[in-house]
Amino acid sequence: MNAMLRSDAHHHVWQLARGDYGWLTPALAPIHRDFAIDDLAPLLATRGIGATVLVQAAPTVAETRWLLDVARASGGLVRAVVGWADLAAPGAIATLGTLAADPLLKGIRPMLQDLPDPGWIERPDVQPALAALPGLGLRFDALVTPRELASLRRMLARHPGLAVVVDHCAKPAIALGAWQPWADDLAAIARESSACCKLSGLVTEAGSRWTVDTLRPYVDHVVNAFGSDRVIWGSDWPVVNLASGYTRWAEATDALLAGLSDEERAGILGGNALRFYGLG
Repeated sequence: MNAMLRSDAHHHVWQLARGDYGWLTPALAPIHRDFAIDDLAPLLATRGIGATVLVQAAPTVAETRWLLDVARASGGLVRAVVGWADLAAPGAIATLGTLAADPLLKGIRPMLQDLPDPGWIERPDVQPALAALPGLGLRFDALVTPRELASLRRMLARHPGLAVVVDHCAKPAIALGAWQPWADDLAAIARESSACCKLSGLVTEAGSRWTVDTLRPYVDHVVNAFGSDRVIWGSDWPVVNLASGYTRWAEATDALLAGLSDEERAGILGGNALRFYGLG
């Protein structure tokens, strides 16, 4: 495994005609169109990125199967897919087993932030599927906001063998200057579990007027809490276009991580994702 290989551990593609993106409305004008790997490839090339993780954007198994097809057709660029399955369904474990038979499926992501119940991940009917994930070789991407962090913390204590990454630093409300309880809850997860954290999605939470200094306290907190060996960089493209763009977020990352060693930066920008998702 080459720790120096740069990766983008969180991006999407979509085709609006699929019809299963309930959240993707015309109100999100900058991203309300089709996005494909061919659109992303030139952006990756400018950063020397040679491996990516393609993440679900619709709560359907059909989209997951489509993403696996996209990954297979990417010429080795997409090394992993994080898909979706209804973990509360009676047949959840069988569905997960079928999906996990594809070696490109590396993880599962229920869209926890969109569910009415902030404690959904603790429901009794969800626990068997969570317990089955490690045996199927699957990780868990936690798409959460500060609202769900306390529940996620309890779930992690119940499933210590589950490989978990917190997406988008748990989406702190940066535009509002919010800090607590996000900061303490995320630090507790870092301290009490082996979870990783994705350095992604922050510019969307900061709004279009963000600067590097706007992001710095949040990024510093995440790196200090998780350590440079458990932070994983991702672009969240094309969602990043709502408040910035791929290149500006990547350049901001360089500025935000400038105080770290070359080895630490190499981990955040590639090596940690390769290890966590098993991309080698």
